[in-house]
Amino acid sequence: MNRWTRRQFLKASGLGVAALSATRAPVFGQARRRVVVIGGGWGGATAAKYVRLLDPASSVTLLEPNKEFISCPFSNLVVAGVESLKNLTLNYNGLKRHGVKIRHELAAAIDPGKKQVRVDKDFLEYDRLILSPGIDFLWEQIDGLANAKDKIFHAWKAGPQTVQLARQLQSIVDGGVVVMSVPPVAYRCPPGPYERASMIGWYLKTKKPKSKLIVLDANKDIVSKAGLFKAVFKDYSNIDYRPSQKVEKIDIGAKEVTTDTGDKVKYDVVNIIPPQRAAAIAVDADLVGGDKRWCEVDHVTYESVKQKNIHVVGDATIGLPVPKSGNVANAMAKICATAVVNLLNGKEPPVIAPGNTCYSWVSDKEAIAVVNSYRIDNGKVVQIEQTLTPGKSTATADNSLAWRTSIWNDILG
Repeated sequence: MNRWTRRQFLKASGLGVAALSATRAPVFGQARRRVVVIGGGWGGATAAKYVRLLDPASSVTLLEPNKEFISCPFSNLVVAGVESLKNLTLNYNGLKRHGVKIRHELAAAIDPGKKQVRVDKDFLEYDRLILSPGIDFLWEQIDGLANAKDKIFHAWKAGPQTVQLARQLQSIVDGGVVVMSVPPVAYRCPPGPYERASMIGWYLKTKKPKSKLIVLDANKDIVSKAGLFKAVFKDYSNIDYRPSQKVEKIDIGAKEVTTDTGDKVKYDVVNIIPPQRAAAIAVDADLVGGDKRWCEVDHVTYESVKQKNIHVVGDATIGLPVPKSGNVANAMAKICATAVVNLLNGKEPPVIAPGNTCYSWVSDKEAIAVVNSYRIDNGKVVQIEQTLTPGKSTATADNSLAWRTSIWNDILG
């Protein structure tokens, strides 16, 4: 999906390349189609842009409280001091040039019956709503964590915490112990914790050679690119990887975490990545399924199975055999935008499968990668192929930098 050019995608949308022209006005007497998008990350920003590209006559409003886009992918490089957060920070000017109305405000609530979104004391009406809200954390599942949120940095939403965790890592004495946790699936970015472990392992090996990293994984094994990451961990003797060790308690006074097996692990620096669910606005709007965590959607249109006229893309979804990655959010958003525009114009949405390319850095100059291909079979997304790089390489790292420039332009350019 990410390898398609914009022109190729618009042609496949069923709406024609003519949609590239953003000059078409509504026919006299025709109500302007109103699309509201909640969340300006990899999914939401893409969706807002592509609805306007595909249907320039529509009114598209993006609700995003942050005034800048900060990329979570590549933020583990900031933790290890290889990259700066500034280089992962972009603006929304490109979306404005496409005619997207941006309100840097928080969407407070959704009323599916009235087809309204409440923003402070204001209400926005929509014909179709696209929700890309991201994740929230289940703090209460780790005893002691809710009261320590200001001191324990997850850095799982790129921004100030990314820099704070990097500073903690830099300040550790040589010989100190870093402890990080991996939450049980499902969570944002399956390979992300292992990429972070690799980058911390590299940092400690080169900057604090007497220090070590203990990885407490709630899962039975590495859940993504397992063979590749295991090979990397062997290269870093300072990484102590412990599967089936779910963190259940943290004591910041004693600087100690306790796992579900009763093990007590001391730390000098700790990085707890809490269990996750879809963001609160999705939960409050009754978009999550029986697990009370994630949103189930139609695999072709991304319309909620619970609420009509509301589409959900990105990390908040569940049930598709795709990872919660930035590339998948971008792919979902383009397919969703196509479906929304077709539905608003009384047309049958085309059947388009997503794709996924995921890079993971494992040192200051090397990365690994996986490519997943999918198809739609009887209305459901199914995986047809997975290709992994043979091992870590500088060439893969270089490819990832070219990829990020391309996909950021696709999202925001």
